[in-house]
Amino acid sequence: MGQIFQEIMIVSVNPDPNRNEFDLLLNSTISELNVHAKNSSEKVSTLLGRNLEPFVKDVMSDLAIGTVFENSIELIGGQKFPDIVAKKYYGIEVKTTTQNHWKTTGNSVLESTRVDDVERIFMLFAKLASPIEFRCRPYEDVLSEVVVTHSPRYLIDMNLEQGKTIFDKIKMPYETLRKKENPIRPIIDYYKSKLKPGEELWWMDAENNSKPSSIVIRIWNNLSFKEKKELKNRAMAYFPELFGNSNDKFGRLAIWLVTREAVVCPNVRDLFTAGGKSDYLGGGNTYQNVPRIFLNLFDNVPSIVETILQTSAFELSEYWETKTTEKNKLFDWLELVTKHSMKIQDAKHLNIKQILTDIALK
Repeated sequence: MGQIFQEIMIVSVNPDPNRNEFDLLLNSTISELNVHAKNSSEKVSTLLGRNLEPFVKDVMSDLAIGTVFENSIELIGGQKFPDIVAKKYYGIEVKTTTQNHWKTTGNSVLESTRVDDVERIFMLFAKLASPIEFRCRPYEDVLSEVVVTHSPRYLIDMNLEQGKTIFDKIKMPYETLRKKENPIRPIIDYYKSKLKPGEELWWMDAENNSKPSSIVIRIWNNLSFKEKKELKNRAMAYFPELFGNSNDKFGRLAIWLVTREAVVCPNVRDLFTAGGKSDYLGGGNTYQNVPRIFLNLFDNVPSIVETILQTSAFELSEYWETKTTEKNKLFDWLELVTKHSMKIQDAKHLNIKQILTDIALK
């Protein structure tokens, strides 16, 4: 049977809940669920999907009788987070799996569907593979990493060791992160700090992604001439290492095409180097044996400059991996291209900065 995950939410409506009493209720609920798992395993194993939510809610409601939480256990369900609420303060997120492990994909980092007034959330995890077992831990204690489906989501690990949560890694408590205006930024900063040379995050938050990626993946050869030209010009603006001699200088570009533009190009190098060397006449001088990538650069300077001017300094800083400003971004691009080009033997006779400046000022 394939793996099935389900989220359930329970909310408490007590305006001033007693934590000790809630912990006792929660522990009693888990104990009772595990008794059912042992004595009625066949029945419990069928509680897939949303069938488990009312079951957990009913068990908890029965155990709440005679406590401050009596008549306060509410099944929220749907797409809300968490699934069950007690006294508008405590929440329980319910997950299930039919596999024999304690990991699954959790909820969105953004928590845009979080129920109002819920302050403390617990993860109730049902492992419906034999032997069936229920566990419960504080929500923030079982979130190990952030993974991406259609949006960034937490990765749940019910066996996670203390001090190994994603919040320990980014050095920011869960309560602090979730209340930030942009909770994705610290996570992006953390994962970017762990990247190896040539690696890129394939997902970025909407604030920094000026163009959402298409749901359709296209092959480069199927693009129109106009689309190809625009992408090549943007590439020359965003990736100045293209003009250097690094063995992997096309690596980041290839990743960008796939992750940000949804375009697969089997031969990225050929886009800029096909055609070989040729002479170039500029500024009254004739430059001989100019590599094709520089001829492509010289032929498209106005469009490249326009791209740089229309792209925010913040986004360019991300691409260039160095700080730039709105005032200096064009000059910084010239410096980066010049610096990289000086590493190419066949380009050392070119005054790259002067040629680009002359063309831009025409």
